[in-house]
Amino acid sequence: MQDNSDIKHDMKQIGVVGAGTMGSGIAQVAAQAGYTVILIDKNDEIIQKALATINGNLSRRDVLSDQDKNAILERIKISTDYDGLKNADLVIEAVSEDEEIKQAIYKEICSILKADAILASNASTISITRLAAKTDRPEKFIGMHFMNPVPVMELVELIRGIATKDETYHQAKAFVSSLEKHTSVSEDFPAFIVHRIMVPMINEAIYTLYEGVGTVEAIDTAMSYGAHHPMGPLELADFIGLDTCLSIMQKLYEGLADPKYRPCPLLVKYVEAGWLGQKTGRGFYDYQEEVPVPTR
Repeated sequence: MQDNSDIKHDMKQIGVVGAGTMGSGIAQVAAQAGYTVILIDKNDEIIQKALATINGNLSRRDVLSDQDKNAILERIKISTDYDGLKNADLVIEAVSEDEEIKQAIYKEICSILKADAILASNASTISITRLAAKTDRPEKFIGMHFMNPVPVMELVELIRGIATKDETYHQAKAFVSSLEKHTSVSEDFPAFIVHRIMVPMINEAIYTLYEGVGTVEAIDTAMSYGAHHPMGPLELADFIGLDTCLSIMQKLYEGLADPKYRPCPLLVKYVEAGWLGQKTGRGFYDYQEEVPVPTR
């Protein structure tokens, strides 16, 4: 592996497409590692919200002086125009988990990128091989799946498509290392490693609730203390978003054709009701009061 100084010399400018939760987090950690970051989103309101979030995150870090914080923020350039990516050495697409949206973005940006620029996707469930095939550089395309919240979580999954060159993989791995994060390499199968293990566990917890084996509180208490998980699976589902959990289960069920990945009917019902977890104020817990209350 190259050391951090080598990769920073080779990769000086990082493009991030999508300024939502994941994109803003990726932009923050890249800027903290010393890279110049071009953060792009077509929606200026989302960009301004991202900058406010990054500023808030950095302000909570006691180890940072005002000078250091300002230097990090100054390394993040914003734009609503893809032309800002023309000098990027690595571009990480971090938009919503929608294949058509991702492909439309690749169609727009590939003609702008340098010929030797690496293009990565933060996709969490979609085939990297299939995404790469829609670009002009499948050999320089790789999956780079950051965990949420990006500034806190220490892992990045790397997923090689069938055409991804060794050089692309090694550069991507060195970049992740320079962010002081660990890598886990996954084959290009539905949901990769983390979500393939974690979301079915959540689905099984929902089945446990659905079948009346335990209450929300009992299930989360059991897994928090019995398995030493930092939060129970139903609380985790609310944090991720129940719609996201359902989407991952559906992709696993469709992609692997195994009945063990069938989404629990109760999960489907909650999503149909619009109870998506923390982001809507209600899921397996009601978040409208100061202390969340189980809804079942």
